[in-house]
Amino acid sequence: MATSQHDHLTRIPAPEGVAPGTGYNHVVWGTGRFVAVSGQCAFDEKGEVVGEGDAAAQARQVFENVGRCLDAAGATFDDVVKLTYFVTDVAHLPAVRAARDEVFAPDRLPASSAVQVSALFRPELLMEIEAFAIVPEPAGTGARPEAETETGFRTGSTAGFGTGFKTGFAG
Repeated sequence: MATSQHDHLTRIPAPEGVAPGTGYNHVVWGTGRFVAVSGQCAFDEKGEVVGEGDAAAQARQVFENVGRCLDAAGATFDDVVKLTYFVTDVAHLPAVRAARDEVFAPDRLPASSAVQVSALFRPELLMEIEAFAIVPEPAGTGARPEAETETGFRTGSTAGFGTGFKTGFAG
């Protein structure tokens, strides 16, 4: 099983017993701050659709919007661990892949899923793409325990799923 590690992320293109994918890694994990980018569509900064009827133009605009959202969170495409493509026709996937390949290094591809949907919220839209990223923590700011509240839940940067819950059982 070949792996690729860059900074804070590790990518596994094909775990043992799983056929390799084309243009994605099956597994990506890392350490740092989680960033979720809502599904982006082919809108310009004024909210107008870019590339009506043109999958390639829409894909480029969508990735431009995803890039702007990542930048707002202090992330880049190198930090993306998962993309989900919602397309109205799987025939649009080559255009999506071409636009993706303009912004992702071939050795830093995220895990991906593609879903054909019957429609998006506006009929002229051909695709919507969401992204999950993990941004490395700046040096010297590693996770540290936060105080627990009286209810047993943590507060602050380490709060979240699976942390701080007290069951009341001795153990």
